[in-house]
Amino acid sequence: MASALDNPLLFLLVLLFPLSCMGQTNGSISLGSSLSSSDNSSWVSPSGDFAFGFKPVADKNLFLLAIWFDKVPEKTIVWSAHRGNLVLYGSKVELKSSGQLVLSNNQGQEIWTAQVTNRSATSAAILDTGNLVLWNSNSGITWQSFDNSTDTILPSQILDMGTRLSSRETEINYSSGKYELRFQTDGNLVLYPTNLLTNSLYNAYWSSHTAGTNSQMIFNQSGQYIYPRNGSSNRNWAGESWSIVWSVPSDICTAITDNIGSGACGFDSYCRLDDTLRPSCYCPPNYSYFDSSNPFKGCTPDFVPQSCEPGGSGEEPRPQFRMTELPNTNWLMSDFDRYNSTNEDQCRELCLGDCFCAAAIFNGVDCYKKKFPLSNGRIETGTTKALIKVPLGNSTSQFPFQREMCFIFLEQEGI
Repeated sequence: MASALDNPLLFLLVLLFPLSCMGQTNGSISLGSSLSSSDNSSWVSPSGDFAFGFKPVADKNLFLLAIWFDKVPEKTIVWSAHRGNLVLYGSKVELKSSGQLVLSNNQGQEIWTAQVTNRSATSAAILDTGNLVLWNSNSGITWQSFDNSTDTILPSQILDMGTRLSSRETEINYSSGKYELRFQTDGNLVLYPTNLLTNSLYNAYWSSHTAGTNSQMIFNQSGQYIYPRNGSSNRNWAGESWSIVWSVPSDICTAITDNIGSGACGFDSYCRLDDTLRPSCYCPPNYSYFDSSNPFKGCTPDFVPQSCEPGGSGEEPRPQFRMTELPNTNWLMSDFDRYNSTNEDQCRELCLGDCFCAAAIFNGVDCYKKKFPLSNGRIETGTTKALIKVPLGNSTSQFPFQREMCFIFLEQEGI
């Protein structure tokens, strides 16, 4: 989602609005029609709730071909073509006479095409449901945005088994992000962290536990459901009130715990949940964000870590380093040693005297040494504290927000 949330870890949003869910075909878009990013024109649904066109993103010369809520000030984007790739001023989308919907860059090169069936479209429409459809007058819909979802699903939308949605990378980067929702062919709806470099999946952090059912995921005006195909409701997640605000998992900071991967936030950072159930990613003292435009990528030390090489800083660690604390903070993985029945001073000394130790976690009794990279960082209640090895001198920390991957129902009021 965009600025309508006033907050960003990149996530799937389920938006609940009192929209008309009956598909309408008036306002038909004829063959040969086109839109350009060089003007402010768009194709609008009959009710005016939704619009399709080029939306400026981050820069007045960069645009996203998208569908958005057109009656809210933030113009919240709910779908984008070409999986979030931005285009320059002067780019064009056209419903060609051949029945193909084609996006061309400002050089006239075709860079994205709606993958229609072998039936060519004779017209197009943006419906009051927010669904962009290509239509054949003889055989019906040949392509629709509802079958090609990005990070959002809308009322009346149906997901079949085998489909998936991906979070966006950052608040203003609509490329595929770190999280995926997969409606698996076994009938289970599952949330996964992913490795963006390899597109491989880490262990799931939430599941609907509906494996073994021949199901559809149907989002209707009274909430979100998974239905077996025999028509009986399998699970009602949201209830019947439009005002319900609901999300899964309830705390993504603690839901993601794996021996591989970084956790909800990037390596060497930690996650904190705010009052709106949205996580923020933080750097420890004397660390900075690896990518200032995307805190989700984790943090890196502002100093040269202690060396274990002969003649390196490992020979005289105490004059060069000290331990600073973060209360109620833990990196759940990255342990390489543990000491039972210690006190905090002993825990500090144990890490300072070990050139491999980047941080230590003290829970009031036991001391856990941590090595780089620190992973699965989060805020915890209780007596746990993190002891971070930093150079002698002042320390700083930064606190920007990050987006989550979870299901969220939003209240109508204030949207």
